[in-house]
Amino acid sequence: MFGWTIDEERSFAVLDAYVEAGGNFIDTADAYGRRGREGPGASERIIGRWIAARGNREELVLATKVGMYPDLAGLSAATIRQGIDRSLARLGIEQVDLYYAHQDDPNTPLQETLGAFGELIRDGKIRHVAASNYSAARLSEALRLGEDEGMASYVALQTHYNLMEREEYERELAPVCEREGLACLPFFSLARGFLTGKYRRDGPEVDSPRAAGVRESYFNERGFTVLDALDEIAAAHQTSVAAVALAWLLAQPTVAAPVASATSPEQLAELLPATTLELTAGQLERLNDASA
Repeated sequence: MFGWTIDEERSFAVLDAYVEAGGNFIDTADAYGRRGREGPGASERIIGRWIAARGNREELVLATKVGMYPDLAGLSAATIRQGIDRSLARLGIEQVDLYYAHQDDPNTPLQETLGAFGELIRDGKIRHVAASNYSAARLSEALRLGEDEGMASYVALQTHYNLMEREEYERELAPVCEREGLACLPFFSLARGFLTGKYRRDGPEVDSPRAAGVRESYFNERGFTVLDALDEIAAAHQTSVAAVALAWLLAQPTVAAPVASATSPEQLAELLPATTLELTAGQLERLNDASA
């Protein structure tokens, strides 16, 4: 959201509240941010200015991505080298903790991509490398090649996974993550806001750039059945619908941490209970059945 739907002042407020609550992992990308004159890259710049202002780099785990910036797309060695230098400059840091291939690039050999990532690790510019938006077949191939000398090996996967989007991950990608010991960090964990409960069958229009897509994808009987289950479980725990949706993800064996967005400290407060919320086996089954 930083540099897209919220400005720098509000972004700082969210980040301050997150760290105050005990958060330390921040996920961004070189392509994020479309607001005002900064355009793509705004998210990294805002986070970089916040780190500089707070002096807290050593307390954070920072992830960013390469491969989808408008004038720097793909995963060639040259693109990766240029991408990391741009990201480090925008963030104002010397090393990224987790560097993602933002999406698979079928036009670049995996050996070239993984070799370039390996060089960045040896140069100290990144600590670990991860994949995002990979098919199970390509992810498996990349992991096999990552065992070769000089190659980087992916340690995590970021993919589309939530209560409304289960089939592809659970059928194809989860077995790879489980077999290879990869940590999964799902994006769109709240189904672009649908799983926060702010979208309702007869509710008011939601003012969001994602609203049209949410209505098209999830305004159906399955979606409303999931919301009913979330409402019931949230009431039982006296917590938010969003926290229950995130707690369901955290209960999945291959998920390390869901990635979720907040546009205010108040929204963030609705997400944070997920970190301590333990759903019963019956509640997990209720959500599984509703979202099947």
